Amino acid sequence: MEHTRLGYWIDEAGDVTPRPPLDADRDADLLIVGGGYTGMWTAWHARKLAPEARIVLLESEPVCGRGPSGRNGGFCEGVWTSLASMRDRWGDAPALAVGHAAEAAVDRIEAFCAAGDDDAWFRRGGYLRVSTAAAHDGVGRPSLAAARELGVADKLLDVPAAEVQEHCASAAFRGGVIEPCTATVQPARLALALRRSLLAAGVDVYESSPVRRFRESPDGVEATVATGARVRAPRGVLAIGPAAKSGPLRHRLTVASSHIVITEPVPDVIEKLGWTGGEAITDGRALVHYFRTTPDGRIAFGWGGGRIMMGARLRGRAEVDADVVARQQHHLLDYFPDLAGRRITNAWGGPIDASPTHLPAVTSLPRSRAWVAAGYTGNGVGPTNMVGLTLASLALDRSDDPTRLAFVDSKAPRVPPEPFHWIGGESIRWGIEKKEEAEMSGRAPNPVASALAKVPALLGFHIGR
Repeated sequence: MEHTRLGYWIDEAGDVTPRPPLDADRDADLLIVGGGYTGMWTAWHARKLAPEARIVLLESEPVCGRGPSGRNGGFCEGVWTSLASMRDRWGDAPALAVGHAAEAAVDRIEAFCAAGDDDAWFRRGGYLRVSTAAAHDGVGRPSLAAARELGVADKLLDVPAAEVQEHCASAAFRGGVIEPCTATVQPARLALALRRSLLAAGVDVYESSPVRRFRESPDGVEATVATGARVRAPRGVLAIGPAAKSGPLRHRLTVASSHIVITEPVPDVIEKLGWTGGEAITDGRALVHYFRTTPDGRIAFGWGGGRIMMGARLRGRAEVDADVVARQQHHLLDYFPDLAGRRITNAWGGPIDASPTHLPAVTSLPRSRAWVAAGYTGNGVGPTNMVGLTLASLALDRSDDPTRLAFVDSKAPRVPPEPFHWIGGESIRWGIEKKEEAEMSGRAPNPVASALAKVPALLGFHIGR
C-alpha cells in the first residue's frame, strides 16, 4: 500500500507544468489567495461577471488543487441533507434559498465538465445516507420531514431498508435517505480542469507563492509572498480553507483530519453488491464513513474520524496517519467483507475545516475590502462553486441574490481558544467514537462517552447533518 500526503486522485490525474511564482509587484482588480476549489471557482465566476477585470490568484502549493480540493472523496453534492439544521438556524426561506443555490452549483459543475475536453468522471448517482445500527435509524429524518413541509419533497427521498439493498447490498446497511442531485467526480481531475480553464481565460495564476502577509486598508488589500513580491488590489478574497483557523476564522473553525483508502479494481465485488448506479454513500455516524466507486471498479472508503489539529498545526499527521488508516481498513471489512484478501493500493489524508454549524461561512474582514470563506466540513466539492459565486459578487461590489444568501456574515457559535479547544475537541471525539462503536455492536454506550458526545449540542454546535 502506498501511503502518501497527496494520494491516489492526484497521482491518477497526472503531472502538469507548474506556474512560476510571483517575483515582481503586481496591481490587480481582484486578488484571490488560495488555489483550491473556492479560490478557483471565485476566479471563474469573477471572469464571467467582469470579463475585463485583472484577476490575480496566489497558491502556496506547486500546483493548484493539491490541498483538500484534490484529496477528498469526490462527492459533488448539494446541501439538502442539511435542510433541517439550516431551517433551524436561518428560517424557512433562507434555508430553501441556500438549498436551491447549492443544487444549481452541482448543475453548473456538470455543465462545466460537459463543455470541456477533460474527463473529471462526473456521474450522477445520488447521495445515499444509510443507517448501520438501530441507534442510527433516524438518520436523515429531520431533513426529510423539512423537505416535505417546505414543498421540496423531491429533493430528499425516503429509502426503506429493502430499497437500500437494491442500491448496495451490504449486510450492514439499513434504511436511509437519498439526495438525487448528487454526483461523484475525480476531485483532482476537476481541480486541474478548472485550473486550465482559468489559464485559458487569462487569469494570472502564480503557484509556489505562499502569502506571508495579508493587509487590509481603507483603499484595498495587499498580499506579500515568500519572494517579497506584492499584489495590490481594491478587493480581495481569502480562500485558504483550514489555514483560516490560524487567522481570520480562529474562533469559527475546528481543523480535523479525514483519511481515505482505495482498493485495487474489484468489479466483481461491486457487481455482487449491485452497487452499479454510481451512488455516493455515507453511514449515519457523526464520525462519518463515506464511500464511492470509480470507473475502473475500485472502492474508495473514507473516514472523518481523524484527529483534531491543535491550532491548525498539521505536523504531517493530517495527511499520513498509519494508526487511523489501520482502523479504517478494519471498518472497510465490517461493511464489505467480500473485500477480505483484496489489495488496498493507496491511503492518504488531509485537513478539513469544520464549522460549528456544519455549514460553510463567508465572513467579511473589518474594512469590508476582503472576504474569507471556509467551514465546508468535508463537503465542499459542490458548495464551493456556490460560495465562489457569492465571493465573486461581493468582491465585484454587486448586490444580487448570491450576496444575500444566509451563510454570508451569519452568526455561529465560537470555538474556545487553544489549548482548551484541542483538549475539548479530542475528548468529544473520543466520546463520540466510543459511543458509536458500542451502538454498532448493539451494546449500551459507556455513560462517560455518552455524556461527552452530548457536549456539542449543549454548546450549540452541530455534529453530523
